[in-house]
Amino acid sequence: MQALAQAPVPAPHADPLSIKGFLETSFVDWPGKVVSVLFLPRCNFRCPFCHNHSLVVNPAGYDDIPRPYIMARLTELKEWVDGVCISGGEPTIHPRLPSLMAEVKELGLTVKLDTNGSRPDILQALLAQGLVDCVAMDIKAPLDEVSYARAAGTAVDLAAIQESIALLEKGEVEYYFRTTVVPALHKGEDLLHIARHLSGSSSLTLQNFNAEDPLDPRFKGAASYHAEWLQGMQERITPIIQQ
Repeated sequence: MQALAQAPVPAPHADPLSIKGFLETSFVDWPGKVVSVLFLPRCNFRCPFCHNHSLVVNPAGYDDIPRPYIMARLTELKEWVDGVCISGGEPTIHPRLPSLMAEVKELGLTVKLDTNGSRPDILQALLAQGLVDCVAMDIKAPLDEVSYARAAGTAVDLAAIQESIALLEKGEVEYYFRTTVVPALHKGEDLLHIARHLSGSSSLTLQNFNAEDPLDPRFKGAASYHAEWLQGMQERITPIIQQ
């Protein structure tokens, strides 16, 4: 997930579903595809390493981007992009998310959802309605209450996380899991623990955290793992996932 970026737009107006960021083209938000990215505000987690935290805790600091403008631009872009990634924040906390996805699908574009997996009821409904083509679900930590709460910045219903994992593992749509790796929160054994829990899944991608401007100032400027170490861990967990 990239840091929030906004395209120049006309003066905003009230919209029942606020869209706070619009990245017209991205080569990294859906592996192997070129996509536009929509950023929705607010989140039910408070991950201390979050790099989009202003969108989470101060969404009023961003203008709403009019939905008709976005749909008009997507219509112009659809010959050049493969789909649309809906990110945040946490998209599944928004009741009008299905209508946004349906409108994108009506343009003939595919839809990818970035989610923390905390709302399996919403995820199940989106899958049942055929509104999503790919899901990237963040796995914050080993699935125990203490580790997950530390990484998510709040108590988390792990049963909900497990249910979302199980929904995706049915393989109805393309999916992958990912973990943002923070030295203060994750050691090598933690990543192996996550991989063992996800054994038999599609994939688990490890990504370094961005220490430039995290939610918790104590993480600002903190050292991240060396790329070689992270690549080594990726090579260790991949066979476990593929078992």
